[in-house]
Amino acid sequence: MKNLVLLILLITGSNLRAQDKDRTLNTVANNPKTLPVLWQQTSAEYRALCYQAFNLAALRINEIPENILKRAKPAIITDIDETILDNTPEEAQLILNGKWYNDKDWKAWTNIASARAVPGAVEFMQLAHSKGISIFYISNRDTSEILSTVKNLKELNFPDADHSHMLFMSASSSKETRRQLIMNDYYIVLMLGDNLNDFTAAFEKNTIAGRSAEADKLKDDWGNRFIVLPNSIYGEWENALYGYNRKLTFQQKDSIRVHLLKGYK
Repeated sequence: MKNLVLLILLITGSNLRAQDKDRTLNTVANNPKTLPVLWQQTSAEYRALCYQAFNLAALRINEIPENILKRAKPAIITDIDETILDNTPEEAQLILNGKWYNDKDWKAWTNIASARAVPGAVEFMQLAHSKGISIFYISNRDTSEILSTVKNLKELNFPDADHSHMLFMSASSSKETRRQLIMNDYYIVLMLGDNLNDFTAAFEKNTIAGRSAEADKLKDDWGNRFIVLPNSIYGEWENALYGYNRKLTFQQKDSIRVHLLKGYK
């Protein structure tokens, strides 16, 4: 009898584990962020695009005449997340846990200060700093995350990784006021970001068509004043899909994504 009970428990436990695995597989497979996260974590194409962006950025600062660098107070403004720090482990963990973005899990991730550098980021920032260019980090991380972020950046050998060079979100998610603060005292040689809101307020809360039109107006700045890093996981482009409506259900978002697809028939 004991052997029979043991066998039943073993079979039941095995079935439950199989069901849990199936549920996990279904959750991961049906999450629209699974492929974008995998692309950034595994594709050589992603790494190549990052190196390409920072190689281009290096070309631009190498073109700046020495007399301008000495006379002006040159500076670079850079975003942090998905521009110089890779947060895909946090995104992947959310998918595996069947969760969506939330402040609690995000801060648990930033508190451990273990994000890796985006390929090419450290080398470029060190090159810029060696030329006397100051680095300012404008991020929509909360001000409570400054200490852990500084620790993360220091461990990766990013220059100017100190409190005075961090401009984090306090009142508004718009970065325009913070950009202007730096521009008042420094000559900005480059801006870097993965979200077009990192460059100008013209892209904030704008429609899909409006954002595209603004990008076209600035066509001469991309690769010159503005360097864009790839991020297929999240950003203002995704918010624009849903008309900035944060109350939509998952089903409503699915419907909108399908509706926006443009086929050829």
